[in-house]
Amino acid sequence: MQQAFYELADHLTSLMRGGEVYTCYFSGEVSDFVRFNKSAIRQPGRVTQRHLFIDLISGSRHASGTIGLSGDPAADKGRVADLAQKLRDAIPHLPEDPHLLYSTEVRSGERIQESTLPSPAEATDAILAAGRGRDLVGIYAAGGIFAGFANSFGQRNWYANHSFNFDWSFYHAGDKAVKCSYAGFAWDQKAFETKVAEAARQLEVLALPPKVIQPGKYRVYLTPNALYELLGTLCWSGFGLKDNKTRQSCFLKMIDGEARLHESVTILENTAKGVAPDFQAQGFIKPPHVALIEKGRYANSLASPRSAKEYGVPTNGASDIEMPESLDMQPGTIPAAEALSRLGTGVYVSNLWYLNYSDRPACRITGMTRFATLWVENGKIAAPLSVMRFDETTYRMLGEKLVGLTDRTEMILDAYTYESRSVGSGRVPGALIEDFTFTL
Repeated sequence: MQQAFYELADHLTSLMRGGEVYTCYFSGEVSDFVRFNKSAIRQPGRVTQRHLFIDLISGSRHASGTIGLSGDPAADKGRVADLAQKLRDAIPHLPEDPHLLYSTEVRSGERIQESTLPSPAEATDAILAAGRGRDLVGIYAAGGIFAGFANSFGQRNWYANHSFNFDWSFYHAGDKAVKCSYAGFAWDQKAFETKVAEAARQLEVLALPPKVIQPGKYRVYLTPNALYELLGTLCWSGFGLKDNKTRQSCFLKMIDGEARLHESVTILENTAKGVAPDFQAQGFIKPPHVALIEKGRYANSLASPRSAKEYGVPTNGASDIEMPESLDMQPGTIPAAEALSRLGTGVYVSNLWYLNYSDRPACRITGMTRFATLWVENGKIAAPLSVMRFDETTYRMLGEKLVGLTDRTEMILDAYTYESRSVGSGRVPGALIEDFTFTL
């Protein structure tokens, strides 16, 4: 794909007239998908797709469009020429864009991660063995994800990444199941078997009579998956420069110095250790990492080129939506193996869902527990709990009521496959929290 993209970029360069400038962004994937139900393969398949986004610029006016590519060089060059002409025809009718900003400094590069993935047969054999005697439901997605950038100044960038993500559950009955995920770049059978064994233990607990607890404040342990859901909600408006400047950020109190999180909370946009490309659609190169929250205090916003132009600050290579793509929450000091014993008596939350803000200025979030939420007594899992709703401010959860974070983070890949496999990822520890408020 890399060579074909570069040849299309050269072709597009040859089509430029007068003072025209272009930027273009390539995205593609070759992914295997296998859907499982009742511990059997229900739907295997492979998806190969390529798309090209072109922004044609003339002065401060520009027009953009996206086309699908076939992989046939002659046909794709014709599509590129057709799109370029349509954009050229549209530009005179468009207003000037005062916030248009694109890179004019040529910084070409490659970031290629060769595949160390197991074959589809090896992965599915391991998954089918894990589901033997149980009701396993899930989807395995794996393969190469590719991105490229080019412009008329001669910049060329390429990115290739090969990863897998197995998003799965052991189903018990009714609304009871244990949900897990296993993701990475190389299959570690021992690590997978450890996850399967832990899920099987929790599945046995789900068969016990559920314990009912009253709404109130409880000591809780949020697994890395549960905490990742929480952080994902904070990414909506939490870290973008536009949200900061228009006073819509959920972290306004922290930005204004009126609140802070726990000293142990440090959150990065860690492109160097993430799955997303290290360049973006206007040609700017992302730094290896950007500190978003440092030792409990707001540190930096993600500044897209448009926001950077509007507010007169340098861009740090963020995309237009100004949300983290490679979230990295630094670990704490609680040994992960001691999470239950440190919890003592309280609630073990393996997943959260339906999260949303109940009071954005206060950074208050509401949501539901999901799947295996368990009652723990004296460090031992004792009984399953029914689904509960929580409502808490982040300044309590990750601030004054945070007991600590585990000393190990877990690599989590976004399971989203809308239009294409997501390149979003996170490295997240578990969190032990005091006086966590359940309202229903």
